[in-house]
This record gives sequence, structure tokens and C-alpha cells, in this order.
Amino acid sequence: MRHLVGPVQDLADVSLAIVCPMANEGQTARRFVGEVLANCAALRSRRFFAVIDRVSFDDTLSALQAHARIMPELSVVWAPENRSVVDAYRRGYEEAVKTGADWILEIDAGFSHQPSDIPLLLGKMQEGYDCVFGSRFCPGGAMMNSSWRRYALSYGGTLLANTLLGTSLTDMTSGFQLFQRQALQAVLRCGIRSHGPFFQTEMKAHCRQMNVTEVPIQYQSPTHAVGSAALGDALLNLGRLLWARVAGRL
Repeated sequence: MRHLVGPVQDLADVSLAIVCPMANEGQTARRFVGEVLANCAALRSRRFFAVIDRVSFDDTLSALQAHARIMPELSVVWAPENRSVVDAYRRGYEEAVKTGADWILEIDAGFSHQPSDIPLLLGKMQEGYDCVFGSRFCPGGAMMNSSWRRYALSYGGTLLANTLLGTSLTDMTSGFQLFQRQALQAVLRCGIRSHGPFFQTEMKAHCRQMNVTEVPIQYQSPTHAVGSAALGDALLNLGRLLWARVAGRL
């Protein structure tokens, strides 16, 4: 197992970049940004990258652009070239890495991930981990307001991925995660080939030789369903990663 960094004595020595794609979040976007940054106040510096593209049809873009004029920690990234949610995250990762931030936090907008859980990830990262993943299924975690189908997909997907890919996390599909910059750069060099939600599992698979851990999170399930295209993408890329593992490339 690789250890890319050592423990951190004081959060005041750490710089953080936050990656958060946003779409149709006009009613909550400014409050969400404020709460996220407030829960990172102990850090030396914070930069919130809100990535917005053409799937957002409300006033999210204009509202955040106006907010950024009075909140220097907020950077609004307009990315009309994006073709999928993975493109939005990848663009955010690129912007975050360019800042040279020590740690990079990925979080979903709209309060499906709770900003109040951020200190748990930050505190655990202080212990010297390369990646800290939020988990809905470890002790203390919760997946609230979720249909049985959504729960089964997330939990069953975790069991299947762990079995086939040799990972051992309790939640392989969560998107609330904190990386050392070097760890995220290593993942990006491996490449993210999924075009759907499975990319979260793909990223975790690329971290399997790193020093990783989980913390419990309180997840508010979104209302949108996981469609057949996303399931097909997941199965295709799970098979690809299994083959890579068998061939010794994972």
C-alpha cells in the first residue's frame, strides 16, 4: 500500500479546492456555497469551483456569477463543451489541481451531501490518508429519503464491485470524497472512461493500492432515477476494470 503523504498537525497549514458541478440549483446555490465554505473555515485557504454547463436551465449561472463578485473564494466555471456529468467533474478536477491545493474535496450540490459532514472528512485526512471517502453504509452513515431500488443499486453495486475488483470499501458509489492532490493526480493519470455515475466506482478502484479510509455521511437521496444507459455503462466499465485487474493493470 502506498502512502503519499504523512499526518497534518494543523488544518491552518492546508489549502483546499472544492469541486462541485451545479445545474438548476438557483434556489439553493448561494446558501450551499456559503455552508460548504463555513465548514472549511479552519483551513489556510479555500477555493470553491462551481462547474456549470448547458444542462442548467435556470438562473444558477447568473446567480453564482453575481455571488462570486462579493465572495472571492468562489470561482464559477462555465463549461458549455461538457457532454456528461463526468466531463463536469473532470473539468472541476483540472481547475482544482491547477491551484496547487493540498487537498481536493468533491461534493454534490443541492444538499444531497451535507456540508456539516465536511469536518469529518477533514479530520480523518489529518491522520495522513491519501483519500477519505464518505460512506452511507458504514456505521453511523445513512441514505435518507431513498427508494428501495436506489438503495439496492448503491448497496448491491458496492458488493459487486468489491467482489470483482478486490476493493473493500463499504460504499463504492458515493461521490462525497476528499483527495490529497497527488492522489487525485494519480487517479486522473489512470483515466476515467465511464460516462455515467459509475465513474465514482472507477475512481475508487484506481485508489485500491493507496492508503484510504471512510467516514459516515448523511445522504439525502435525489429524486432522479438511474436509467438503463447508466446501468449499461456501469456493467461495461466494471467488466473492463475486472479484465484490467486480471491482467495486473489495476
